Amino acid sequence: MADDRHEPEGGTDETLDAVAEALRTAETGVTLTGAGVSTASGIPSFRGDDGVWERHDPADFHRRRLDADPAGFWVDRLSLREAIYGDLDPEPNAAHEALAALEADGHLDAVLTQNTDGLHDAAGTDRVVELHGTNQRVVCDDCGHRRDAEAVFEQAADGDLPPRCNCGGVYRPDVVLFGEPMPDVAMNEAQRLARDSDVFLAVGSSLSVQPASLLPKIAAEAGSTLVVINYEETPRDANAAHVLRADVMQVLPAIVERL
Repeated sequence: MADDRHEPEGGTDETLDAVAEALRTAETGVTLTGAGVSTASGIPSFRGDDGVWERHDPADFHRRRLDADPAGFWVDRLSLREAIYGDLDPEPNAAHEALAALEADGHLDAVLTQNTDGLHDAAGTDRVVELHGTNQRVVCDDCGHRRDAEAVFEQAADGDLPPRCNCGGVYRPDVVLFGEPMPDVAMNEAQRLARDSDVFLAVGSSLSVQPASLLPKIAAEAGSTLVVINYEETPRDANAAHVLRADVMQVLPAIVERL
């Protein structure tokens, strides 16, 4: 019988079948996602041509800037938020939904993400390791109290700068700022999952930012079947069992279909 499944541009039926079979037989499947998973939801990438950092100076969002000028940091953070989201109310796309389906069906144990948009949670993925934190929350720099970000950003937009916690400390976005290390808890969990994985999907990431970019290498060196799905070449392609130069919005649903 002819196979009428859609073949994404840049992929092959044989490769997609092989990836699906690897996930079917894996005890532990793990995915790392980057900006390419969220651009279809309207969220711009930070690097590359016309990326966010082409229009905003990363130094404005350095840890030193928050310490030295918290009010100025928040003025620039409001501008950055407008550049990223504007009037957009981003929703999960087919790639997010496919990963949630893979987890729900028992083929995926965790999603490790470099993204801070919260769309994996919104899509229904239960186990999300946020390597760079999340824009959906703020955290007090003094007492560590966390709360939903929306009201605090509104407070800042109304001129209450910098926004402060009840303890008097300054709120900050609950993300990793330039000049800060990655959170130990998240990175330790991500490294353990990478080492324990039987299949590791690196999806929509240039794999150029350390230490997250090392996770696929850790997985491959531990014997995992590494799959790289990205339009552009990555430094980890040589470690991969399968490389798909294709749209993640097509590839991930195609894999779900095969399972």
